[in-house]
Amino acid sequence: MSIVDDVTSQMKAAMKAKDAPRLAALRSMRTAFLNEMKKDGSETLADEVCEALLRKLEKQRKESIEAFVQGGREEMAETERAELAVIQEFLPQLADEAQTSAWVDAAIAETGATEKKDMGRVMGALMKAHKAEIDGNVARRIVQEKLT
Repeated sequence: MSIVDDVTSQMKAAMKAKDAPRLAALRSMRTAFLNEMKKDGSETLADEVCEALLRKLEKQRKESIEAFVQGGREEMAETERAELAVIQEFLPQLADEAQTSAWVDAAIAETGATEKKDMGRVMGALMKAHKAEIDGNVARRIVQEKLT
């Protein structure tokens, strides 16, 4: 079952169960999918496209949580955390730090990078090879440490 179909079926189940927090998260995911489908008039989306959209939603939720916590709005942060948990159910696990570090070493060797100014080339090679499998923030931190 594709991610779009899975989200739709779980959205229906959340409506029947009257699970408002889960339903809100599933609706935002479905909206992102529908907006992407409208761009080219397609009936469905490839799972890779869905994962990219979900990563974007995940990043938005994390930024919102941070902003709400800094603003003293803990109840709003909790709502965002609940939505983030639902979004993350549909995403594959990202590589851990050890695996990311190994990929960074390979990208550094591939690009011949030696200085911090070569970070862009390393990140480009790394993301080209492992975009869906890697957390960009973790990768950036590791690259900075290794090129310093």
